[in-house]
Amino acid sequence: MRITVSIPAATYQRLKSEAARQGCTIQKLIRSTIEQKLPSRPRKKGQIELPILHSKQPGTLRLTNEDIYSMIPFP
Repeated sequence: MRITVSIPAATYQRLKSEAARQGCTIQKLIRSTIEQKLPSRPRKKGQIELPILHSKQPGTLRLTNEDIYSMIPFP
């Protein structure tokens, strides 16, 4: 889908410089920035997205907070 967005000249110059610095097009820079800022899928009101921890042995896990934090991939 194509859209038209008005960008101030000073902002456009910064955008153009950043795209050149990253070695990509302005279009790719804008798209990747938007995708980083948006949630991967819309959440329903009140829905909480939890990380899923896979177990080598299904059943009850006895984990400390430190164990859990070590398994969660942080960006």
